[in-house]
Amino acid sequence: MQKLARTLQSIRLKPAHITALKTLIHLVSMGFLAMLTFQLLNGRLGADPVQGLSHFTGKAALNTLFITLLVSPLAKLLKQGALVKVRRVLGLYCFSWAALHLLVYVLLDLNLDWSLLASEIVERPYLTIGAICWLILFALAITSTQRMQKKLGKRWQQLHYWVYLVAVLAPVHYYWSVKSGIVEPALYIAGALMLLSFRRKTLKRWLPKFPQHTPSEER
Repeated sequence: MQKLARTLQSIRLKPAHITALKTLIHLVSMGFLAMLTFQLLNGRLGADPVQGLSHFTGKAALNTLFITLLVSPLAKLLKQGALVKVRRVLGLYCFSWAALHLLVYVLLDLNLDWSLLASEIVERPYLTIGAICWLILFALAITSTQRMQKKLGKRWQQLHYWVYLVAVLAPVHYYWSVKSGIVEPALYIAGALMLLSFRRKTLKRWLPKFPQHTPSEER
């Protein structure tokens, strides 16, 4: 493993490599969307297709979030700073899956009853947590451009630190939403804690009071 890491460190990522990685991310993401469509059209989402759709889109959002958070530690380990340029596209796919997850619930479970959605969010703690995660991801998605980064200045990094909260709350949302089979959600919680452990120094600065400056820390 160390030999592989040293080999990768010796390779300098060029813009063409980053473009290739982004293309791969698009292809893989579209592949999973095609898989979901195929399973839906061929009745392979289980006895309750709505639940199957909800679980697929929710887990896709979680998995993409975890991959996004893994980019910076990998970039640091491999000494490949250019690797962080793929975070934005991964983050946008994370929000896209989260948006589909919400759409499935509102459209197929609640039949577009927005008043019912509001009451459900208030009355069900796991939905409250899910709504908080979704709103944070939405805020991060709409401020992910370079233009918004320049416009927000120091506040941009402060806002994007909130992804750490999503990393913790989203697996808890998953854990509370299932009626059985809690092993997988528990593994996601453990994975979130492991990912956050890579950012101990950043979290120590952020948790007591939100950062007063914008260090070039990994997100």
